[in-house]
Amino acid sequence: MTRATNVRRTPLPKSFLASGVNCGVRRYRPDLGVIISEVPAVVAGVFTTSEFSAAPVRYSKALLPADNIRGILTNSGQANAATGDVGIENNLMMVSAAAKALGCDQNQIVVASTGKIGEQLDVEKILPAMPELMARANNCAEGFATAILTTDLVPKTTSLQLTLSQGTIRITGISKGSGMIHPNMATMLGYILTDVALTKEEAHDLIKKTADVSFNMISVDGDTSTNDCCFLMANGASGVSLANDKDAQKFADAVEDIAILLAKSIAADGEGATKLIEVQIKGSDDLAVAKKAARGVTLSPLIKTAMHGEDPNWGRIVARLGAEKVPGAQLAKMTLKLQGVLLFEKGQPVAFNKEEVKQLLKDHLIKIEIHLNSGKHTATAWGCDLSRKYVEINTEYS
Repeated sequence: MTRATNVRRTPLPKSFLASGVNCGVRRYRPDLGVIISEVPAVVAGVFTTSEFSAAPVRYSKALLPADNIRGILTNSGQANAATGDVGIENNLMMVSAAAKALGCDQNQIVVASTGKIGEQLDVEKILPAMPELMARANNCAEGFATAILTTDLVPKTTSLQLTLSQGTIRITGISKGSGMIHPNMATMLGYILTDVALTKEEAHDLIKKTADVSFNMISVDGDTSTNDCCFLMANGASGVSLANDKDAQKFADAVEDIAILLAKSIAADGEGATKLIEVQIKGSDDLAVAKKAARGVTLSPLIKTAMHGEDPNWGRIVARLGAEKVPGAQLAKMTLKLQGVLLFEKGQPVAFNKEEVKQLLKDHLIKIEIHLNSGKHTATAWGCDLSRKYVEINTEYS
């Protein structure tokens, strides 16, 4: 397996194209993007569980899974959420214009939006840009990845090749997200593209399982967006299928690797973030409890600010575990490590060199390891520190 990550040109799988243009919704940067499959593709998705989901979410959710999709259209700057019947109509107008420019049916276009909630789409700027958007499509991810950004500092792309029993395939991942990140899918958008052949049932099952251990395990600020979406798009252009169980597992593992890398990139690029926080809980007798507790630690403002201030205040971690209803009997047996240094064991604090740990907390990656010594389940979650910059960004965002 070979990777190409954080490179200037991230390759797309066979018969995929992508582009991004500035249609004028945003003043200085691309704000409209499309991913195109030159042949009809299988697409499955997972979506926000918000009861106030955006018009594009409701549209795409009703369409998927499907096996005839030609494009995924995404605009940035306006979320088309809380926009009523006008928002629904504008979404359909955008889909219709994209389908016409691509030369396909409307039901072959999936759509996602990201940006400010409560603003109607500026269709007078978006619709005329569709022909140029399609004409600029090429075989690298960067144009699209840049067009979908909002408060993100960097585009997020990765790609790998994978050899299966029938031949070599490619998987490419693209994502965006920086604020309002607390997905429960199924603002976070994810796109995983591959030229392997999948059925829509296989794609649906895989993207759901993948999201559960990746995008659903990150948090920046605890707010679930109205627009969260993650798509898996497979066009079979490699001529390779999953011929046996070994192929299927190898492919699923690679998709999971891509998704986790993208998820960690989102957490690391959280608004105002200076540190990526990784929380791993081992030895639980209940996976659901372990997941909830791991995410709870990444959500705690007290823990996030302590990590930003490079303060090894482990009491905040223990307190959060209790608040997340980790059974007291398990907490009494647990060990807690911060940056590999043992701080708490079997219900008792352990003497440690505070200055040494403070130095270790200067690293960009902060690792919190908790072992409950009660079972076989492990859960890992990712978040970021909380800085003054987060407040500045969100008081100025408009």
